[in-house]
Amino acid sequence: MVQTEQTSLVTLLRPVAVLGWPMVLTQLFIMGTGFIDTAMAGHYGAVDLAGVALGGNFMWPLFFLATGISMALMPITSQLHGANRVAEVGHQLRQSLWLCLINSIFLIVALQYATHIFLYAGIDAHTAQIAGDYLYGLSWGIPPVIFYISFRYVLEGLGHTRPPMIIAASILPLNALLNYVLIYGKFGFPELGGVGCGYATAMVFWIELAFMLLFLRKPYFRATQFFAIFEGPRLQTMGKIFKLGLPIALTVFLEMALFGAIGVFIAKIGVTEMAAHSIAGNLNWMTYVIPMAMGNAASIRIGFLIGSDDLHTARATAWAMLKFAIVYALGISVLLVALRYQLVSVYTTDVAVTAVAVVLLLFIAVYQIVDDTQVVLVSALRGYKDTTVPMVISLISYWLLALPLGYALAEGLLGNSPLGVYGYWTGLTLALAVVAVGAALRLRYISNDFQRIRHLSKADAEVVPID
Repeated sequence: MVQTEQTSLVTLLRPVAVLGWPMVLTQLFIMGTGFIDTAMAGHYGAVDLAGVALGGNFMWPLFFLATGISMALMPITSQLHGANRVAEVGHQLRQSLWLCLINSIFLIVALQYATHIFLYAGIDAHTAQIAGDYLYGLSWGIPPVIFYISFRYVLEGLGHTRPPMIIAASILPLNALLNYVLIYGKFGFPELGGVGCGYATAMVFWIELAFMLLFLRKPYFRATQFFAIFEGPRLQTMGKIFKLGLPIALTVFLEMALFGAIGVFIAKIGVTEMAAHSIAGNLNWMTYVIPMAMGNAASIRIGFLIGSDDLHTARATAWAMLKFAIVYALGISVLLVALRYQLVSVYTTDVAVTAVAVVLLLFIAVYQIVDDTQVVLVSALRGYKDTTVPMVISLISYWLLALPLGYALAEGLLGNSPLGVYGYWTGLTLALAVVAVGAALRLRYISNDFQRIRHLSKADAEVVPID
């Protein structure tokens, strides 16, 4: 009996792993691109590093808010794929691109006027100017990257997760080269310092879209009938994509905004605490990439199974992924505790920072368990096209629990001694535990409601006839 259960678990997880490993590498390559920007700007000058970091802190939450809506294409595509209705994907994608065009306009305007916002906030004028110019240069690459992401989600929804990985790997050295040329003014180009990162990133975004167009010639994409006709905006389809995608976008935005807010509070505590917090956050993100990517792969697999009306296997896959997340998180937690001094030493030799960071890794070891669990559960719900309730759970947990509780613990407002930075991580851990429990209960309810699942799967949007 034990052997049968083990074989069943492996059988359920194997298709997810096949989809997931390229998605893990894609995220790691994207992280590498961000690391290169930060490192090269930092080597040019401290003010340039501060400007690029400030620009990134302003841009990325807005970017994920704009592109998160397109993530609705992943469950839509995977369910249509499972139902052998791939020819309808093209209509969904065309309407998503109209939404992308609208989002691009708003994001470009926000980035091009960011300098005024920074100055109004009282940020040092030189740093604000570098950050604003960096974002102005980057803004010229917003339309292609938002379009690229929609195409990427469709390819991944179809089960082809390797093309985005190949593109991300190809972009990594190109990004480094363009940074080198534009930051330091090589080969006759002007020396732009940190601002050059923005223009280099914009060029990379255009190159990414060009690479993606090569994969759009493949038979598996042409089967979507995307190129069959041109159609204007159709509010019915756009509205359904928006309704499904906006909660996804807001969930990501709320989480990023929460970490940004907590970072501001910790920065006020002291430089040592902020440095330790940054180290802990970076290590947490590196270990989080695998469950995040595997969760997205599970969403695709579950969507496919729902489309093919194999609802029992879809449900079993969701719970198998939960077991995977728990086992993975426990293993990582043990490593974080055992190797905490060695891991922190990679980032700093400062004794004070090290003393705080190694304690924070003990918090991260516990935090990992609930964080990895909740991301897999929320992703599984996304495969069921259930996005609004997870967003509400996240909103309540992040902003009505994590931030107030973390602040109270940090400042000693609950009759305790002030915990400082440790208070914020305690609040985060408890809040994510609430998200994990809430998402698990929601998944249990949704995965058993076969009638609702079939209704949502078969009522995506209007179908445009292709003459």
